[in-house]
Amino acid sequence: MKVRDSGMPDEEMWATFFDADRIMTQLGFDAPTSDVVEFGCGYGTFTVAAATRTRGTVFAFDIEPIMIEATDRKARAGGLSNVRCLLRDFVRDGTGLPDDSVGYAMAFNILHAENPVGLLHEAHRILRPGGKVGIIHWNYDPATPRGPDLSIRPRPEQCRVWAREAGFDLALPLISLPPYHYGLVGTKPEPSNATKSK
Repeated sequence: MKVRDSGMPDEEMWATFFDADRIMTQLGFDAPTSDVVEFGCGYGTFTVAAATRTRGTVFAFDIEPIMIEATDRKARAGGLSNVRCLLRDFVRDGTGLPDDSVGYAMAFNILHAENPVGLLHEAHRILRPGGKVGIIHWNYDPATPRGPDLSIRPRPEQCRVWAREAGFDLALPLISLPPYHYGLVGTKPEPSNATKSK
């Protein structure tokens, strides 16, 4: 199931919207050995940034073959052997990854999907306790050069509600990512002592 209003501009334009390495730092990506998942890798902008910062595997999911090819090409050009590009309808079918198996999930510019909480539930399922989900979206502003229609574009407060509904604690409830984006970070809670003893 393709996410609604998810068309991409050309790659050269897309690259001007982000300083991916800086954004990864702001979103608390400090997991040098963790596996990582990206829900909708697009051109691989953040896949590559994550792969250069971890020795773990970065699982890059997309429903579009052209995006998978672009990301794979970019990873190979960068000499990165820890990227796995996976053509999959993760909205409909999930990631297929085991429970509690990754350290960081990237849900970037995708929570305008029809079921944002479902995507965040999948992120929660595959994250280890203590793992993080990073969320980015376009500012709620008609002047942004791209982004989904304002009728489906989430505001930060909506993303916070959805993250809590999916079971995350909010580690960083709002991060400004100028010029066009905001972000937040949720953490999967560690099991309580009572849960551990069961």
